Amino acid sequence: MASDLRLSTAKIVRPDKDRFLHEENPFEAMMSRVDRAAHLLDLEPGIYKVLRHAEKQITVSVPVLMDNGEVEVFTGHRVLYNTSRGPAKGGIRFDLNVTMDEVKALAAWMTWKCAVVNVPFGGAKGGVICDPLTMSVGELERLTRRYTAGIIATLGPDSDVPAPDVNTNERVMAWVMDTYSMHVGHTVTAVVTGKPVEMGGSLGRREATGRGCTFMIREALAHLGMPVAGTTVAIQGFGNVGSVAATLLAKEGCRIVAIGDRSGAVHNAGGVDVAAAIAHVREHKTLEGFGGGDVLTNDELLTLDVDVLLPAALENVITTKNAGRIRARIICEAANGPTTAAADAILDEKGIFVVPDILANAGGVTVSYFEWVQNRGGYFWPEDVVNDRLREIMTQSFQAVLTLAQQHKVNLRTAAYMLAVSRVATVHRLRGIYA
Repeated sequence: MASDLRLSTAKIVRPDKDRFLHEENPFEAMMSRVDRAAHLLDLEPGIYKVLRHAEKQITVSVPVLMDNGEVEVFTGHRVLYNTSRGPAKGGIRFDLNVTMDEVKALAAWMTWKCAVVNVPFGGAKGGVICDPLTMSVGELERLTRRYTAGIIATLGPDSDVPAPDVNTNERVMAWVMDTYSMHVGHTVTAVVTGKPVEMGGSLGRREATGRGCTFMIREALAHLGMPVAGTTVAIQGFGNVGSVAATLLAKEGCRIVAIGDRSGAVHNAGGVDVAAAIAHVREHKTLEGFGGGDVLTNDELLTLDVDVLLPAALENVITTKNAGRIRARIICEAANGPTTAAADAILDEKGIFVVPDILANAGGVTVSYFEWVQNRGGYFWPEDVVNDRLREIMTQSFQAVLTLAQQHKVNLRTAAYMLAVSRVATVHRLRGIYA
């Protein structure tokens, strides 16, 4: 069925929001893990300096004619962190909290995420400082098109490929694609990913991040010799990623004993009715009032005695304050940065098996890569093919990280960064420095 293109502002800025809120992770905290990987790899100082700096940082003024006849001028940013392995890849967000430092950190994050699953992209990120919830659809469209025009010199299927992020969705990507296409004089579907399926978007993209997490949980259970059937799972965050993961894990025989969102959490030792919870959230926007179990706080959810903990919401929720009380055997980081660097050592001491964020939640960018490939080839895949190829890439990446972890006697997070940094560094060595 064709998408409804007559969308209200709320439908544009809200539906995808939970997937990306709180994605921000401080640049230096994230880079501290890169520092450790670089040390273990004995990385050359010159290459290390290159990896510490963004290639390109752009700030543009974005004048927009508002519905009341006044002109407002917004500020937009776009950072291309590293494009040594291919075109830059990363979302565009509309939010009052957008800063250049935040955009730079997230662009670096995308660099390592793409490298760890070995898709031929570099890292980028962009955003406009605005409050989209106070803007009409017309204002959002004019904002999007003017911002796109402002950064158009960097955009292109071979240079910089945006995607949805905080407060943007497939409709916004349609505007970006159309603006770029009008500038170059022909339709270019591959300039963005996360588009409507009707104009070149990929089947399976919406579920990709949650599906990728389920693949990682299956691999972790197999490695530890634990059966999938009967595995108990607690999920903090019940937006797109958390709800998709809950649905898929339940179908495979896992018991989802707790779910939570910003309104609180629900615990049911016999298993939460995931379909009923999704229906409740669809109607009421949050889990508040859902009667499928006992009410508890999100902090209590994190310390439940379960086999698998899936943090799929906020950053920095596992810290030195609560890491000692975590009882899960496996943590699969669906969110970006849910564990602080200081908490890593505590989890290691407790023997908790952590599948790190740059591996666990890379399903989204992997299927974005598939969308880009389909657009460039002009041939589109059935959803089962998308899912099979996602499984292949995710499981191969897990095994590559696990092998490196065993070789160097480090945890999976350090091994994932070692793999990502080594792949980017290798390309820099091969390409050399253009004088």
